[in-house]
Amino acid sequence: MVKIEDSVRKLLSKPGSEKPQECKRQPTEYEDLTGNFYDESNAFSMQYCHMYAIRLTELREVLASRVEAKWGKVQIAKLAELEDFEGKECVIIGTLFKHQTWKPSILRELSEDHQLTLPEPRANYCSEKDQLFLEDEMLRIKLVIGDADLKNYVTGVVCAILGHKDKHGSFVIKEWCFPGCVPRSLPVQPKSKGKLIFLSGLDLAASSKKVSLDLLADWIRGMAGNAVVQEEVTCVTRVIVAGNSVKSVTKTNNLMGHAEGKAQDTAITAEVAAATKRVDEFFIQIAECCCVTLMPGQHDPTNIMLPQRPLHPCILPRVSRFESFKGATNPWIGKIDERVIMGSSGQPIDDIVRVTGATDISPLEWLERTLLWRHMCPTAPDTLPVLPYSVKDPFIMNHCPDIYFVGNTDGAETKLWKGEENQTVRLICIPKFSSTHTAVMVDTETLDTTVISFRKG
Repeated sequence: MVKIEDSVRKLLSKPGSEKPQECKRQPTEYEDLTGNFYDESNAFSMQYCHMYAIRLTELREVLASRVEAKWGKVQIAKLAELEDFEGKECVIIGTLFKHQTWKPSILRELSEDHQLTLPEPRANYCSEKDQLFLEDEMLRIKLVIGDADLKNYVTGVVCAILGHKDKHGSFVIKEWCFPGCVPRSLPVQPKSKGKLIFLSGLDLAASSKKVSLDLLADWIRGMAGNAVVQEEVTCVTRVIVAGNSVKSVTKTNNLMGHAEGKAQDTAITAEVAAATKRVDEFFIQIAECCCVTLMPGQHDPTNIMLPQRPLHPCILPRVSRFESFKGATNPWIGKIDERVIMGSSGQPIDDIVRVTGATDISPLEWLERTLLWRHMCPTAPDTLPVLPYSVKDPFIMNHCPDIYFVGNTDGAETKLWKGEENQTVRLICIPKFSSTHTAVMVDTETLDTTVISFRKG
């Protein structure tokens, strides 16, 4: 004979006259800090060299003070002055450039434009002929570095190097110095206790009917579990979605000029239109009771160049009317209850992996390195398409984030990183929900994380 538990018996008993428990979500303060991304002075006729020059100018000042603190009164030399320092130890400051034969090249694409099919993109750009250089505003010098260490560095990183110039005209590396994480004066005190839910890779074009999506929506709305679970869910103050909500894979037409190719284009357009409608309907369920910040991703219907603009209200006509729904850029920087949150939908980290070919290094480690490099997208504009900023580089980190994330990873990873100058940063890899059925919850007061699975069974 099976004994029924008291809690289950109460569910089966006749309801009494007592009033149902009322649960309310806590209000939060929200501020978007991506104002620098909206630069109306961008002109596509400008050269990208201005962006590198601005990046070097701004971070050189940071590095000069760090060099003195790390190595003392060592001589900092310009590349044009290295002739006077041959064989002598000195420090040079500049931007790394990684020469790779297999990196995308517009000249190569134009020379192969007569082909009827497009070549498949490479998994990585590495080869045995890769070389690393350091350049400033005038010159470039080759760095002497081993093949094992070469994979740890990418184009676009501003750094200082201690070493000497050898008789072959190359620079022998002794030690590195990077800009480091932005210092923080005082520890953050959140105004209210709450929790944030991080999602990515919903891929409603392919997974619109999965049970995990229904479980996710019901849980956020407080319609799943008992009274205790519902009370806990009221602590969730905002859901942050890091891209690829519409699709997680881009289908392209490889039959240029053919009738079959036109049919493929029509089918792809219809699929995207149907998927965006599902995205609209899905987020209406959540926005009715909880705040949502929606970032675009690599495969969503918006511009491909970073920073990607928020999905247009015409694409999501119903949910865009809710005050609780906020479209965001990718990358995105915001402040929620005094906590600075920063991250991307995955393109910067994915591009670093392609450039380095280092599959043994986790995305979480690359996320930490970009924090030390003080730049969200170091490989832009070399191999990552970005808008041609000519006045400033908006991807330089001017805030020390409390939460720093990357979306659309293969699995959930997290780490509480502590810096040398009062910095405490929660690093998060947000997994693709379409394949892992997993979300990450972060407590804004303690920065503790919880990985939540909505997998059936």
